[in-house]
Amino acid sequence: MLRICVMLFGIVLLLGCGNAPVQEMSDARQAIAAARNAGVTATNSPDLYAAQAAIERAELHLQAQEYTRARLAALQAKRHATAALTGVQRGTPGAAGVPSPASAAPPR
Repeated sequence: MLRICVMLFGIVLLLGCGNAPVQEMSDARQAIAAARNAGVTATNSPDLYAAQAAIERAELHLQAQEYTRARLAALQAKRHATAALTGVQRGTPGAAGVPSPASAAPPR
């Protein structure tokens, strides 16, 4: 009985991996949009730049029906977008136009 349960669980896991990562793609897009709405741009945040590159990779993998790779790239995009948003919320120097202490100092 235990063997049958383990086999069924394995089959369910394999079937679950074959689906398009709709939720992950949506989460990543929403995280990127939230960062942009907070004023983060790709030119002033390496994290947002990386997030945009990752979501583009995810879309290419999705078109090629490489769902596992698409899911991983979407998760990476969400992580980078969240880091960009966190950076601007914390006022991290260099994040989303927040001046670094060196650039905020008056010229001598």
